[in-house]
Amino acid sequence: MLPAPGDPEGATPLDPDEARGLKHRHVATRGQLDELEQANIQQGLAWLARTRNRDIMTRNVLCLLHDKLFGDVWRWAGRFRLTEKNIGVAPSQVAVQLQTLCDDARFWAENAIWSPKEAATRFHHRLVQIHPFPNGNGRHARIAADEYLKQYFDAPPIDWATGVNLQADSARRTDYIAALRAADGGDYGPLLAFVGAQEQPPAGNFPAAP
Repeated sequence: MLPAPGDPEGATPLDPDEARGLKHRHVATRGQLDELEQANIQQGLAWLARTRNRDIMTRNVLCLLHDKLFGDVWRWAGRFRLTEKNIGVAPSQVAVQLQTLCDDARFWAENAIWSPKEAATRFHHRLVQIHPFPNGNGRHARIAADEYLKQYFDAPPIDWATGVNLQADSARRTDYIAALRAADGGDYGPLLAFVGAQEQPPAGNFPAAP
């Protein structure tokens, strides 16, 4: 079933072993899968709202969050991917890169390197760029970025979708994917504009995120 011809732009293909991790054998269409995943995500968000004293800037909590968002649908939820994808670092680098990102994001917040929204946007981009999991990385990264805003800045979440389903093909999704690709090349302007953040130069001598 996966990947399907109707997958939205920028979707990450699953290899056959990953596709066999689907817990619901009755699923035959992308629409059915989307419904299951969305229901699971709502449960994950409810869990996150109840959660206390779990620092989102740790590898364990980021993995646990992915499991809570997708674990009712996929057996590999919350586990680092073992295969190369069309995006992301080498599987052997996922854990190291994720730890570096957590350390950087904590530093940004503690030293006011960026505005809250810009820090969250840069965190989100790098998390997507690492691509820790077989699938669900974009949704996981957006939710994690919003939790970063809440925990580290006491700031409201980003309106990523503006009422549009970012999982479906749309002009908003096209702009989102294009902005992520621009950030891959070091140009954060489009992504910051996408979320309504003003790009700021880094404080002191701390380098901008690559």
